[in-house]
Amino acid sequence: MSRQHFRLCCCLLGFTQRPAEVPEHVSHVFAEYSEDDIMSIENLVRFLREFQKEAYATRETAHEIISSVKRLNLIQPKGLVVEEFFHYLLSDLNTALNTEVHHDMTAPLAHYYIFTGHNSYLTGNQLSSKSSVVPIVKALQKGVRVIELDLWPNSRRDDVDVCHGGTLTSPVKLIKCLKAIKSNAFVASKYPLIITFEDHLTPDLQAKVAGMVKRTFGEMLFCPGSEMYEFPSPESLKERIMISTKPPKEYAEVHGRANERYPRPSKDEVPFSHGAQQHSQADSEEEGVDDDEDGATEISEYKSLIAIHAGKLKGSIRNLPSHDGKVTRLSMSEETLELAAKKHGKELIQFTQRNLLRVFPKGTRITSSNYNPFVGWMHGAQMVAFNMQGYAKYLWIMQGMFRANGCCGYVKKPSFLLGDGYYDEVFDPLALPIKTTLKVNIYMGEGWRQDFHFRHFDYLSPPDFYVKISIVGVASDHTKSERTQVVEDQWIPSWNGDEFEFPLRVPELALLRVEVKDYDPTGENEFGGQTCLPVSELKTGFRSVPLYDHRGDKYKSVKLLMGFEFI
Repeated sequence: MSRQHFRLCCCLLGFTQRPAEVPEHVSHVFAEYSEDDIMSIENLVRFLREFQKEAYATRETAHEIISSVKRLNLIQPKGLVVEEFFHYLLSDLNTALNTEVHHDMTAPLAHYYIFTGHNSYLTGNQLSSKSSVVPIVKALQKGVRVIELDLWPNSRRDDVDVCHGGTLTSPVKLIKCLKAIKSNAFVASKYPLIITFEDHLTPDLQAKVAGMVKRTFGEMLFCPGSEMYEFPSPESLKERIMISTKPPKEYAEVHGRANERYPRPSKDEVPFSHGAQQHSQADSEEEGVDDDEDGATEISEYKSLIAIHAGKLKGSIRNLPSHDGKVTRLSMSEETLELAAKKHGKELIQFTQRNLLRVFPKGTRITSSNYNPFVGWMHGAQMVAFNMQGYAKYLWIMQGMFRANGCCGYVKKPSFLLGDGYYDEVFDPLALPIKTTLKVNIYMGEGWRQDFHFRHFDYLSPPDFYVKISIVGVASDHTKSERTQVVEDQWIPSWNGDEFEFPLRVPELALLRVEVKDYDPTGENEFGGQTCLPVSELKTGFRSVPLYDHRGDKYKSVKLLMGFEFI
């Protein structure tokens, strides 16, 4: 076998790969901003300001870029040659999103979407998986800011477990969860962490929880001492932990009968298999009796923990709790929200301008699947609770939403949901004019050979990649997926700037979905990475876009070079 033949075979099998070629459009732009094939500091500043629209770029900015690139490649000490310029464009120095917190963080909590988990302790499905601290830690490491724990008496009724009541899920000790939360609460974000308790405890165990929580979190715990008339801001609550649950008196009223010392599941959490029966039981229990005096001290200890009081919807959505001007949190299922939104959209938005609304998955989602979050977001719901242990399109959308604002877990709601604009038209966006058009170019991609086995996509040849791209958001902005051409037999595909345009009426709630597939004419096209990007946060010009796997974990090397422009 000749050397040339051997190299060809190795290339086809993926043992070697050619270096990425500089896309033609990148070469043209480099030529425009360089002299004698060198991009100096001055020309790099001009490129950043004019082409990338980075108005605040300075000589110091350009010097840091050049110094960083030169650490790896000392071709021309006075500036960048085209290969180095291309290397910079694909690097983490040239991201598509702002990596710093840049929203106003001084408004009340109700003015923000908050990254929220559902049944945060479950490792898998909702019926038979294990309860563990591991999914809690993973969620916190990804920036989740609301952790949900279901509290139940243990089998001896002398301690507190966390589990999905009425199912086959195994328990984990509450104290383990609290310690794991303390160790990881602020590794990804310094902004406040909210723990929601679904409480199924007797007063003595509530008092025990109070002691656990206070000893574990200490000064990290935010306890306002009484109900609030306005929520504090995320900025004022940095590195603080807040507890949210129903006041214990409500539980005593529901469960205080002597022959029912250990309560049944709440209506929100009944297992689907016999939900109808337990729903009726829970309804009848709302007529309970007053607390007995022995539990008064225990109840007081527990109640002092609560920073965000959870209320209950009684009757029509028009009867949203007002609590005499005090702010509260209300929970409803995705199904209840969809029904309420059809007739009472304005009331929901008005409620969420001061209060918190939590939406949770319907009980039949036993595989830990998720739902369309836009119904909640469009109506101002701050806590759209998701099963973080699953994966699929809706979880990718949720993760994409919270890549905004430096991935801190808090995203400022659009002004029209805060009483400052055209929220009437959100429910009929076709009545709105096109506000902007997003133009997207896809140039090339790299990193699959480093992050995937060389036979992962095709057994005998490199993959045949193409890119699917679409907008998700309000109905009028939502688009079907468009796609690039298929690039055959290339680990480093080049699409030569394939172009797409997306007219947008409500860009504040629009997300750009990107997914790479390996084309297979004989079977199902294989997944090659995905990302979801908040349109309102996109930087213009050439941008490096890292891709993520099915679960939303970032690949080490896989990325696209894309271009963005608003016209």
